Amino acid sequence: MSGDRSMVPAELPGLDPAWSRLVTAVDSEGVERTWHVLDTAGTDTGAPDTAGPSGYAGTLLCVHGNPTWAYLWRHLLARFSQPDAPPWRVVAVDHLDMGFSERTGTVRPLAQRIADLGTVTDALGLTGPVVTVGHDWGGVISLGWALRHADQLRGVVLTNTAVHQPAGSPAPTLIRLARLPGILPAATVSTQAFLRATLALANPPLPESVRNGYLAPYRTPRRRAAIGGFVEDIPLTPEHPSWSALTEVAQGLDRLAEIPALLLWGPRDPVFGAAHLRDLRGRLPQAKLHRFEGAGHLLAEDADVAGAVVRWLADLDRPTPNPVRSPSPEPAVPWRPLWAALAERAEDRSVALVELAQGGRQVSWALLWRRIREIAAGLSASGVRRGDRVALLVPPGADLTAAVYACLRIGAVIVVADPGLGLAGMNRALRAADPAHLLAVGRGLAVARALRWPGRRFGAGAGAAMLGVTTLGRLARIGAGSPELPPAPGPDDDAAVLFTSGSTGPAKGAVYTHRQLAAMRDALSALGLDPKAGIVAAFAPFALFGPALGATSAIPDMKLTAPRTLTAAALAEAAVAVDASAVFAAPAALRNVVETGNALDDRQRAALANVELLLSAGAPVPAVLLAQAQALMPGAQPHTPYGMTEVLPVTDVTLDEIVKAGRGDGVCVGRPVPGVEVAIAALDPTGTPAEQPGSAAGVTGVTGEIMVRAGHVKDRYDALWLTERTSSRNPGWHRTGDVGYLDPDGRLWVQGRLAHVLTTPDGVLTPVGIEQDVESLPQIGRAAAVGVGPRGVMQLVVVAETRPPVRRAGPAEPKLADAVRAVTGLPVAAVLVVPTLPTDIRHNSKIDRSRLGRWAERVLGGGRPGGL
Repeated sequence: MSGDRSMVPAELPGLDPAWSRLVTAVDSEGVERTWHVLDTAGTDTGAPDTAGPSGYAGTLLCVHGNPTWAYLWRHLLARFSQPDAPPWRVVAVDHLDMGFSERTGTVRPLAQRIADLGTVTDALGLTGPVVTVGHDWGGVISLGWALRHADQLRGVVLTNTAVHQPAGSPAPTLIRLARLPGILPAATVSTQAFLRATLALANPPLPESVRNGYLAPYRTPRRRAAIGGFVEDIPLTPEHPSWSALTEVAQGLDRLAEIPALLLWGPRDPVFGAAHLRDLRGRLPQAKLHRFEGAGHLLAEDADVAGAVVRWLADLDRPTPNPVRSPSPEPAVPWRPLWAALAERAEDRSVALVELAQGGRQVSWALLWRRIREIAAGLSASGVRRGDRVALLVPPGADLTAAVYACLRIGAVIVVADPGLGLAGMNRALRAADPAHLLAVGRGLAVARALRWPGRRFGAGAGAAMLGVTTLGRLARIGAGSPELPPAPGPDDDAAVLFTSGSTGPAKGAVYTHRQLAAMRDALSALGLDPKAGIVAAFAPFALFGPALGATSAIPDMKLTAPRTLTAAALAEAAVAVDASAVFAAPAALRNVVETGNALDDRQRAALANVELLLSAGAPVPAVLLAQAQALMPGAQPHTPYGMTEVLPVTDVTLDEIVKAGRGDGVCVGRPVPGVEVAIAALDPTGTPAEQPGSAAGVTGVTGEIMVRAGHVKDRYDALWLTERTSSRNPGWHRTGDVGYLDPDGRLWVQGRLAHVLTTPDGVLTPVGIEQDVESLPQIGRAAAVGVGPRGVMQLVVVAETRPPVRRAGPAEPKLADAVRAVTGLPVAAVLVVPTLPTDIRHNSKIDRSRLGRWAERVLGGGRPGGL
């Protein structure tokens, strides 16, 4: 049966019939065969020479897997068919016996499939440069072609594929089920079961018309024969006929070490998992990687693969468009490791750390450093190597502090994804970071086992030993007998992967080098923290940075990952324990401290009166809250530094300065701290920030995206190449995703998130100033300003908590709605009230405006108010 372009349905979603063509050539066995291809060149005979007058920069050679066909790449063909597209030709090939290519009636193993692809490209006259784009089993075939045509190769793009079944990982479930005796023909050929099961992996589900497009070439058992053949040809053991061909491809990838590569991955894939991605990254270490959270096996359906390829191609001819390590001047002083203060106090028997949750347990500097060295040596003796990632799921305290600095000392990379992300968020984060080792308390170990988190297990706490893992105590005993430590890491080695709060989407891993972590320590010190001071670390980052600052720290009796659990009494007892002169607490923690302040006794009030510095960060801190907290700590000067996981701190402002600044359109977060530069990339009428920032001083009063340059900005986002490319597209600067402006006195005002900017018919609106106006009403607790409708014609909707709280969500009373409209002076389309506004889990403070916007749109469209 010959290939027949006429069989391609005239109308398939996203498919231009002009792309469809037939290519006839003699295969490796001397038999004339006919292939169906989709080709943006759009001609029936004589494809244009990519190096000729057609003007193409090269060809994207797209290879589908099983049981799809070239239709998988229609978005890529469409993107490169647009008038403004990069000048690349796109060719997507249907394998023989697949799609609308010829049904040969033969079984074509992997080696022959690779040869077939070479036959097609020869017939098309492709001379290079060629970028291969492969998916599933097509990824292996495309790599096989790449290895045989290295002289034509410009790059390699892979989406959810594998070239090797890593030891210890089972074969994909879908494949194992299909290969069961008696199942293969029924699931793959006699019925459409395997085909439909694969299509069901799309997230979100495919529209029926698109599913029908995939089904179109496979309507009869005869036309599905190769689906079964492909499954049967997957070599799971060395005895399989295609094992040697697969091994040849896998072992040959080191020959592509100088070839640019891009890995695009959907982590919700039951076919190819983290082990397969890890293997690919090891074989193509030069590859850029972007994980599309929420996407799965059919990545080209789930995510904007075409957009990623366009951006990657744009970078190919620019040697350093977005340097991984942003240029920065040489430091004025030599790099001082994060553990330096601890090592310097190795003989100091004074108190370094007090854990109030552990009955006031005190740990001296000498004991802490000895424990760090012992655990470091124990980890090294147990196989933890420089560069290995170690996930730490241990509550802040002495155990976590010792583990963190032990890992850093031997060059292991700590992965910190605190429980404040929620279980689902932690699951995503740990799978993204893919640690080689995992250290957790008993509960964390149980969860890790249940959710199959990656990493060899170590335990901390009393319950860990019962689970049969090596504990911190055991590591320390091992290390005590091995006093020699491996060489310390270098300043530009990776040190940590710190996850963001996930309040504006899936949490992102920010990678820091040792130099950058040390710079963060120095920037925090510049906030006025005296190493001789006692610090109450009621904010998770400070529970770890206190020892690095050389300051005695107390961790209050609270759940640091749930700030609202801090009471005034717990804060006061921590202050008593270390004679504290400084307190660092999240806004939600301060709010509860204020609310429970009446329970303080005279001794506790006296301890809080000795506090001289109050720091609160993690979310905007209302001036009234700082003033209320100052009433409990009358000797303290309240500060609220502004920053984020990617760079902390950026600016600092005192309560006195906030009061002096007065009302503005947003939150005043003060001036940049020493060593930090802030600039603004102005927003245009569509809400898009300028590509280049303003001057170093910024253009005052102009709203735009806040950009930061500093020695303690993160190195990069982990496994998020596209996100990193966007955030660092101005070399040396980090685009924060926040919007704000600089006033004439050089103070920065934050007006919200770029993603939450409203583009209305009357212009751009930012949410924070509107929310502040609404919250000035006595009937309102907290408010959120969200946009409903398409960009450019969004309508402003206010969602608020009332005083007292309403019992059910719904439209506000007309009187309250009128008051909101009056105080804002804006055309508010609707005012909705809720019992409680949704906030992020980590800080309990950042309002989830995106979620509220979706809810408001549903309610205003006639949906039920429930289900927020």
